[in-house]
Amino acid sequence: MPGEIKIVKNNADQVKRSLEEQIESALTAVGVFVQGEAMEELENAPRRVDTGNLKNSISHRVEMGEHAVYIGTPVKYGKYVHEGTLKMAPNRFLKNAIERNETQIRDYIKQRLES
Repeated sequence: MPGEIKIVKNNADQVKRSLEEQIESALTAVGVFVQGEAMEELENAPRRVDTGNLKNSISHRVEMGEHAVYIGTPVKYGKYVHEGTLKMAPNRFLKNAIERNETQIRDYIKQRLES
């Protein structure tokens, strides 16, 4: 039609890239936060800090292919501290860090995805 201007631009790749960056930012923020909370949990009863090896080994890893963040420790005795044994009460430092902070975790994700 005369006088009609039509501009067509496909921004799908840019939008997808931006969304992926926001997701990665959200997962990283959650990982850093929960990692710190889990480290603090080890100080709570039953306290499980002797050398600090377990506490200092807690880390997080973002897996963008899965849109997931993993928080844990490579220390072999970490699972016995977390779950307990016949002689030792559990200190569920990872589980407690997540459950106690569910609202804050949701807020981190919401804030990062809205920006």
